[in-house]
Amino acid sequence: MAMASAPLEICVKASITTPNKLGDCPFCQRVLLTMEEKHVPYDMKMVDLSNKPEWFLKISAEGKVPVVKFDEKWVPDSDVITQSLEDKYPEPPLATPPEKASVGSKIFSTFIGFLKSKDSGDGTEQVLLDELSTFNDYLKENGPYINGEKISAADLSLAPKLYHMKIALGHFKNWSVPDSLSFLKSYMENVFSRESFKKTEAQTEDVIAGWRPKVMG
Repeated sequence: MAMASAPLEICVKASITTPNKLGDCPFCQRVLLTMEEKHVPYDMKMVDLSNKPEWFLKISAEGKVPVVKFDEKWVPDSDVITQSLEDKYPEPPLATPPEKASVGSKIFSTFIGFLKSKDSGDGTEQVLLDELSTFNDYLKENGPYINGEKISAADLSLAPKLYHMKIALGHFKNWSVPDSLSFLKSYMENVFSRESFKKTEAQTEDVIAGWRPKVMG
C-alpha cells in the first residue's frame, strides 16, 4: 500500500462560470480520476487560464494544465502524470495492456471535427459515428470496460472526452448517441455514474462555454 503522505499538489483549470470550482479540462479530469480511483490524496490549485498567475508560469513553462508535483518537481502532461501515478501507487492497478491502450482514441478528434463543421453534408458526422460504432462493437465483445471487467487507464482517459462530446454535441448540434449503440450508451452511463467521475466532472455550463469559441470560430 502507498504510505500515507502529504497530498499531491495538482494545478487544474478553474471554472470560467463559477468561482473556486473545477473547470472543463478533460486532461485534468483524467488525472483527477486516476487519483480518485487509486485513493491518492490531492490538493487542487485552481488556475485561471485566461489570466495565468505568475506563480503558475514559474512551474508550468508552457502555461498548460494539468501539472502535478512529484518529489518537489512539477511534472506536466497527463500521459506522463498518469504513468507516474501508476508507478508510485501501483494499487489498485490501472494500466491498460498496450494492445488495448488506443481503443477509442480517435473518438475525440472526430467529435471535434463534427462539432466545428458548418456543413451537414461534409461527412464529419458519419466519421464520428463510424468511430463510435467501432467502439460499441469492441465493448460488445470485450466489455464492459476497455480492458474487460475492471476499469483501467484507457477508460479514465476516454470518459472525460465522451462527457465533453455528450454535452457539446447535445448543446450545439442537438445530437445524441444513437440508441443502436447500446453498449456505448451503457458504458457512458456506467462510467459517468462512478463516484470518482461525479467528484471530478466539469459543470455543464463550463463545457459549453469552453467549446463555444471553437464552434463559433
